[in-house]
Amino acid sequence: MAHINLLPWREELRKQKQQEFGIIAVSSVIIAGLIVLLAHFHVDGMINNQNQRNVYLEGEIEILNKRIGRIKELEAMKQNLLARMNVIQELQGSRPESVHLLDELVRTLPEGVHLKKFTQKTKILTMTGVAESNARVSDYMRKIDVSEWLTDPHLNVIKTTKSGRRRIANFTLRGNQKVRKPLDEEVVAGEVKK
Repeated sequence: MAHINLLPWREELRKQKQQEFGIIAVSSVIIAGLIVLLAHFHVDGMINNQNQRNVYLEGEIEILNKRIGRIKELEAMKQNLLARMNVIQELQGSRPESVHLLDELVRTLPEGVHLKKFTQKTKILTMTGVAESNARVSDYMRKIDVSEWLTDPHLNVIKTTKSGRRRIANFTLRGNQKVRKPLDEEVVAGEVKK
């Protein structure tokens, strides 16, 4: 006799396939969820690690900025000290110039001319005095012009007045002090020219 299966095998096969599909779908969803969760944890860990590195770097940057600020302060102090040293060296170098300047003022002063006041601002000289005549003032200006320590005489004011029977010329004269090279520079320049 023929063997006939009257059970609904197709429905069972369909149920079995649906169950397998459901298991596979649920498993896929679970695996996908685990992958997303692991990816989230991994990215979150990377973000936390980067944040910690950023905090560390910000701290180090702050320390370096403080050091840079201190270095800038030290550089400013260094520049200030160098400027002071230069001023002191210039003053030390110009000490003999004052002596030469005063000596040259006496040497260039012709007979019949007397200085009442002498002022110096940097290299600019102002001389106020009295002369017996305008010609004596002109002679004084010529002597200043050929001097090795003085130069550029300019007459600002000359006023002739009478004092008793004599005429007196009151004058204000400006000039410049020549800039002189230190002796060692002159020697070096002389050796180079040879």
